[in-house]
Amino acid sequence: MPLTRREMLKTTGVVLGGLAVPGALESCLTSSTSKTSGSIKVGFVSPITGPASGFGEPDAYVIGLARDAFKSGLSIGGTNYSVEIISRDGQSTPSVGAQVANDLIQNQKVDLMLTTSTPETTNPVSDACEAANVPCISTVVPWEAWYLGRGGKVNQPSPFKWTFHYCFGVLQFFLAYTHLWPQVPTNKKVGVMWPNDADGNAIRGALGPLLKSAGYTIVDPGPYEDGTNDYTAQIQRFIREDCQIFNTFPIPPDFATFWKQAANQGYTKMVKIAQIAKTGLFPSQVTQLGALGNNLASACYWHPSWPYSSSLTGVNSKALGDGYKAKSGKQWNQQAGPSLGLFDVAAALLKASGNPKDKNAVIGALKKVKVETPVGVLDWTKSRPGVPWNVVPTPIPGGQWVKTGDKYKIDFVICEHTDDHRIPIGGHLKAY
Repeated sequence: MPLTRREMLKTTGVVLGGLAVPGALESCLTSSTSKTSGSIKVGFVSPITGPASGFGEPDAYVIGLARDAFKSGLSIGGTNYSVEIISRDGQSTPSVGAQVANDLIQNQKVDLMLTTSTPETTNPVSDACEAANVPCISTVVPWEAWYLGRGGKVNQPSPFKWTFHYCFGVLQFFLAYTHLWPQVPTNKKVGVMWPNDADGNAIRGALGPLLKSAGYTIVDPGPYEDGTNDYTAQIQRFIREDCQIFNTFPIPPDFATFWKQAANQGYTKMVKIAQIAKTGLFPSQVTQLGALGNNLASACYWHPSWPYSSSLTGVNSKALGDGYKAKSGKQWNQQAGPSLGLFDVAAALLKASGNPKDKNAVIGALKKVKVETPVGVLDWTKSRPGVPWNVVPTPIPGGQWVKTGDKYKIDFVICEHTDDHRIPIGGHLKAY
């Protein structure tokens, strides 16, 4: 990153895209009057292995950026704290996620937990933190799957005190789909494969009715179990009912199985829009499908073209994508943005607390936090109708994986930006 930006962060406090956390200027000063205290321990749980391992691909790079930013410690209220980040693999499995979270809480004594990527990881980690009174920040799960999937109720007070979240929700999917799909003429019949899990159930209960209200006909064969091997019945129904739009929220291996069977049975030849979520988010998941991956429609919750930066590191979105490619030798990965954002929020929250070792002070400071991250400016200082106090929705513009002539074979093109007009559009949706 530019030296001037780093020096600014060290000497003048964190400036959050023009937005300063209350007390941040005072707490960031690293003058000789600061005294050294014990360390702040931050736990980080994500799926490094298992079906959702694609989400964990940029972890090492992102955590490296955060550790570098914390090298000089975190100065809060005249006290300088060293920061230790302890990373664990949730293995894409709820039981393992809960196990590693409890180890971080009980044995490592973390002061703050960070977790990301699918309810199979974030929900059990959040539940463990809620039970143990440990502040927890999570992301990259539709907020309804995180909130409702853990027992929260619509239009009722939140049952959660210690856990909070930033991520797109059903409304953001609805806005993306209803501004993306009209770019290709169809009969507006949507064949859906929504699984019997936290994501699928939240989507079925909320997105389905919204799409119907917008004039789409939903053809739903019903919930299926993760790990299903034969989708013939669903595919044949989609063919019979001429479902020209297809939508699904599966774990990655299930979509690969389904889409290959759909190709063998002729359904992919009649689909005009194949809209996928939870899988098809990363180049590695799309290229393994070969030619069947070209022109798959998806959505992105971060892209190197986004006009936002990490307040903790000073790295903008373009530099984040370029840095990951240079460090890993791989194509940019959209998970890098929200994962780095977790550390932006963590730093802002700990500073705003005035005492990072007081867990009640940390949670009490949440409503003071307004912080710029690569995925946008996250603002817990204001309420939103219909959204729990501890949730900040983020945009997920729609787009498509398009074949390229360079070494990466495909790249993601943003085709609509209804929920955030600062995000640049790169092209127009093509028929699958």
